[in-house]
Amino acid sequence: MAIETTQVSGAPAGQAKSLVIMLHGLGANGLDLIGLAPYWAGAADDMAFVAPDAPFPCDMAAVGFQWFSLADRDPQAILKGVDHIAPALSEWIDSLQKEYGLGDAQTVLMGFSQGAMMSLYVGTRRSTPVAGIMAYSGALVAEPGNTKPPILLVHGRVDPVVPFAAFETAKEALDRAAFDVTPLAIDDLPHGIDQTGVEEGGRFLTRVLG
Repeated sequence: MAIETTQVSGAPAGQAKSLVIMLHGLGANGLDLIGLAPYWAGAADDMAFVAPDAPFPCDMAAVGFQWFSLADRDPQAILKGVDHIAPALSEWIDSLQKEYGLGDAQTVLMGFSQGAMMSLYVGTRRSTPVAGIMAYSGALVAEPGNTKPPILLVHGRVDPVVPFAAFETAKEALDRAAFDVTPLAIDDLPHGIDQTGVEEGGRFLTRVLG
């Protein structure tokens, strides 16, 4: 169950003052999100961006990787898959932070779709709060944990893959648990990240890291 760092951008280890970990969606790889790094690099000084490959080959496509299987869409099956990989992801985050000489307070978890689900699950269950979580087109697979970093939730209203209702459910649960949530619902956006979401991500990074 090895998580491999495949894409790196920005400040190198030893010089970075903050770390943005980018978790891709189902059937993708680290290359899928690392292209956002140049758009966000000016949000704070000396930022490093790291995008790993998920540990499992995608079982619904001939290429790409997955954090957990979606062959069974039952919520309990999804939660079981997330819970299975979460400790390994958290340990990988620990090792990456050690490599960069940074801690949770200088780390942002960013994820898209399945990666957003992992970011929300792991990021609210760390022993100390990360600087922030950026969740694009994702969902809460369980009630959030007890660690409460600021959270950016972004979702398209016409998402055919992860329905917009997942955004509303996540926001309600996070509000109920007294998280600091910045919600952004985007009209006419399907399953993806657009310029509006990128710009809001930059503002969020400046707020939590700048």
